[in-house]
Amino acid sequence: LDKHESVDWDSIAGLEHPKAAVQELAVWPMMNPELFVGARAVPKGLLLFGPPGTGKTLIGRAVASQCGATFFSISASSLTSKWIGEGEKMVRALFAVARHLSPAVIFVDEIDSLLSARKSDGEHESSRRMKTEFLVQMDGLGGGENDRLLLIGATNRPQELDDGARRRMPKQLYIPLPCAAARRDMVLRTLSSGKGVAHNLTDADLDLICEKTDGYSGSDMKHLIQEAARAPVRETFQKTKDVQGPLSPSTLRPIVLADIRRAAKQVRPSVTRADVEFHEEWNKNHGALT
Repeated sequence: LDKHESVDWDSIAGLEHPKAAVQELAVWPMMNPELFVGARAVPKGLLLFGPPGTGKTLIGRAVASQCGATFFSISASSLTSKWIGEGEKMVRALFAVARHLSPAVIFVDEIDSLLSARKSDGEHESSRRMKTEFLVQMDGLGGGENDRLLLIGATNRPQELDDGARRRMPKQLYIPLPCAAARRDMVLRTLSSGKGVAHNLTDADLDLICEKTDGYSGSDMKHLIQEAARAPVRETFQKTKDVQGPLSPSTLRPIVLADIRRAAKQVRPSVTRADVEFHEEWNKNHGALT
């Protein structure tokens, strides 16, 4: 059960097409179940795929927040057990609790680790049984009159998902790397988060940062700005080695473009071009948005 603060769509930089699609496929049906019946019924499973660090988890939280739903954040490790039969019990318990606390969103990160393609050889019996139980529970989503449950899976390896799992999540949405405008927004959001960090970045500086960070994920951008923001702190401590006690934030100089340049030498893009090309090709063949 995830108790993070609520997330609205405006807090997610960029991704306008995926956000609009998720609202139509997830938020509207959960908030208006009487409208989405019969021919208007939507799948109860949704797959978000794309490179790591692009905001898939944040989208899941936003869905739950906008619907006033309970948000369950699940990983494969939280459901696996070395004891035979325990994995199935935990899966059944998860869905039972979610139904009790509905409306609810079950978000499964790295769902490929949990529901990878089933193999005839080399797969542990307990793992196979847990996968089967999870798929059975997915079949039961939305079965009750007041059963407002949604399962969102996230993966950066959609090709490794079991075919049965993909059939139960027929809508596959590509969550790409942020565009230049989104990266610019991320820079300013990160600098203004919390109590904010002073900076002297001009519009020209921001344009240059966006140009030089092509290929960075949202997570990469956050780490880049955090690394740059620590530069004034590092300088101040180096100049005041003999000072005892805490230093005031007012003693720190503003962040400048040179800090970003130095940080970029330490924080490199975590996603390869080959990875991006794979996901773009997968989106052409399987994605709901092209």
